[in-house]
Amino acid sequence: MTEDARVDDELLTIGSFAARARLSAKALRLYDRLGLLSPARVDAVSGYRYYRAGQVERARLVALLRQLDMPLAQIAALVEADGTDAAELLAAYWADVETRIAGQRTLAEYLRARLSGRSSEMYGKFVVETVEVPEQVLITETRHTLADELPAWIGASLGRLEAAAEECGGVSGTPFVAYHAEVSMESDGPAESCVPVADEAAARAWAARQGRTRQTVVRVEPARRLAYTRITKAQVAHPQILAAFEAVEQWVAAEGLRYAGPCREVYFADWDAAGPGDAVCDVAFPVERDPAR
Repeated sequence: MTEDARVDDELLTIGSFAARARLSAKALRLYDRLGLLSPARVDAVSGYRYYRAGQVERARLVALLRQLDMPLAQIAALVEADGTDAAELLAAYWADVETRIAGQRTLAEYLRARLSGRSSEMYGKFVVETVEVPEQVLITETRHTLADELPAWIGASLGRLEAAAEECGGVSGTPFVAYHAEVSMESDGPAESCVPVADEAAARAWAARQGRTRQTVVRVEPARRLAYTRITKAQVAHPQILAAFEAVEQWVAAEGLRYAGPCREVYFADWDAAGPGDAVCDVAFPVERDPAR
C-alpha cells in the first residue's frame, strides 16, 4: 500500500474530520441523514462516527454545491458521477439558475415600473383590438400546473390535440390555452389547451376512446367577441406577458366592457420556426357590453 493510500484510509473521529473538511459536526450528521456522505464506520457500542481521510474532498464538494443552492437530489447525482459527467451536470444546473435569475431580473424591472407609476408607459406599447370568433367545437386537455411547468405542457398538449384532430375532421381554427384560474408559482390553475375541430360527432367518438386520459373532453364554445393584443415570441415570457394581459384589462375597463369567459393565449404561428421578434400569440379576453353601463 502506498503512503497516499494509507493516508486516505486513515480513520478520523467526526470532530477531527469536521476540522479537516472545514465543516461542522452538525453538517456532517445532516449529510449522512440525507445520504450525501456516510461515515466509513459507526461504532456499534458507542455510536461514534468515523470517516476516512479520503472522504474530505467529497465533504468539501457537497458543502460548496450547497452554497449554490443545488437541490439535494442533484447533489447526490453529481457527487456519484465521474469528473466529466459531474462537470456537465453542474453546467446544466447553473444554466438553469442563470435563466431563472434573468427572468427574476426582468420581473424586478417590471415591478419597479409599476411601483413608480410608469405602468401606463408599458401598457401603451400594446395595441388592443377586437375580433369576432364564431361558435367552435373544441377538443381540450386540462391540467393543474404551476408557472414553471406551463411552457412545456402547452407545447406538448397542443401537439397531442393537433395530432388527434386528424381523427376529428381536421383543425378548423386557431389553437389556444384558456386559464380558468391563476397560474403562477403558488397557484396551479387549471389551464386548458383547446384545438377547434371540424367534426363534432367524430370528436365525441375520439373523446370516448380516451377515457380519463389527461382529462380530455369535447365542448362547444359559443361565438365570442375577443379583446386582444398581439405579442412576439420574446414577449410570451414572464413578465412581459403579464404587462400584455394588464394592458388588455385596462382597455376593457376603459371601454365599459365586462368579461365573458376565461382569458386565453391564442397561438397562431409555428413556435419552433419563429424568431424572438416574430408575432406568435394573441393575449385575449372574451368580452361583452356591460348592460349596467
